[in-house]
Amino acid sequence: MNKIDAKGLILRIFTPTIVLSLSYLLLGNFCNIPHILLFCILGTVILVPMELGVIFSASKRENGVYSLKSAFIGQEKLPLWKILIIAFVFFGVAGLLSAFVAPLENQIFAQTRVTLLNNLPIGFDWTNYEYMKSFSKPILILTCIYYGAFNVLIAPITEELFFRGYLTSHYKKQSSFLPIVIAVLFSLYHFWLPFNNIFRILAFAPVAYVAYKEKNLYISICFHCLCNLFSVVSFVMATL
Repeated sequence: MNKIDAKGLILRIFTPTIVLSLSYLLLGNFCNIPHILLFCILGTVILVPMELGVIFSASKRENGVYSLKSAFIGQEKLPLWKILIIAFVFFGVAGLLSAFVAPLENQIFAQTRVTLLNNLPIGFDWTNYEYMKSFSKPILILTCIYYGAFNVLIAPITEELFFRGYLTSHYKKQSSFLPIVIAVLFSLYHFWLPFNNIFRILAFAPVAYVAYKEKNLYISICFHCLCNLFSVVSFVMATL
């Protein structure tokens, strides 16, 4: 198994998100569709292939065939009921954090956020639902469907395979602090959501640690999908 050093870890994490973020920033200035739909499309054709490509390439080197095996090194089976219980418990914790920590963080960065968005086209503010409603109903329905598929399944599964699977298992310095470090880097890699890092770290670090100790990637996958499902439901209710 080819081990990753610190430089390799940073490059693998931030290269895909830099390419995605720059593409989104550039195309968003000429966008005639909801920006959140544009972002999901770009995520599908840029972020997902780049992250899965790293896993497939590693699997080819290590096992001779293109597969997802490199994301599941050292993983052990757990009963489905245990996976779901752990995921739902941490989802509840994340709910508490969203009620108490996220609003405080939003307040701290409110002025910075306003200043940034004032210098960008209106569509970059995904919470501007009045602007969203200026699009036709079919476009809004398509946006909600695509956003749901991407944000609930495609993106979180890909990211967990990449971060909690491949990167965690291949980093050369294994320790109990590794999943916390990966969780911090995972949060910082969200260039398109730069003002929620405290919330993301507090929400994802504990479940990443438990998934690492239990040696079961499906714990963090279920948790991540649940969190994103909540975001999608909130968006759909506000938009439609």
